[in-house]
Amino acid sequence: MNKFIAFIILIGICLIAFKVSQNNISKTDRTENTAASDSARYNNAFDRVKNLVKNNKNYNKELAFLLDMKRPSGRNRFFVVDLRNNQLLDQGLVAHGSGSETGQTGQLKFSNKDSSYATSLGLYAIGVSYNGRFGKAYRLFGLEDSNSNAYDRNIVLHKYDNMPYDEQVAPICLSQGCPMVNVKFYERLQRIIDTSQKQIILSIYY
Repeated sequence: MNKFIAFIILIGICLIAFKVSQNNISKTDRTENTAASDSARYNNAFDRVKNLVKNNKNYNKELAFLLDMKRPSGRNRFFVVDLRNNQLLDQGLVAHGSGSETGQTGQLKFSNKDSSYATSLGLYAIGVSYNGRFGKAYRLFGLEDSNSNAYDRNIVLHKYDNMPYDEQVAPICLSQGCPMVNVKFYERLQRIIDTSQKQIILSIYY
């Protein structure tokens, strides 16, 4: 009888060990898949910007801003990229619009409608600066059907005092549809924009 009980216990231990092992493998697979899809989205956005600026003399052919809204808001998802050498030059946190929230973790929605407070996907040209509610900000001109109302909606690139600088687990604050960044990170972006001879393209993708 004791041998039978010991045998049952041994089987239980083996089953628990197998389940833990499978869970660890599953977590590893999810991490690798996420990294792969991050890279795929980045490469697709990079290629779209590269193709846009290639034959347009008005746009900066050396630098661009890529914003990956599929990544959690607490992670860096605003990327400054070198278009010539395909290198990441800088990165930081960026908020999405409150109207893009769905109530489901990891799921966002997007809109081009006025008063939606949602982020709009697509390619933007960064325009002139002005001083407004958040200090110096840059007007954004939507270049696609998905973001064609950006200017009329007052969608701009701006800073916000309460935006965190470092990555975190918890979601960050929300905007009213604008790409909103930390003050310190914004200072670096501002230097890039203000010294550019041509318009810089900003891409928001998902």
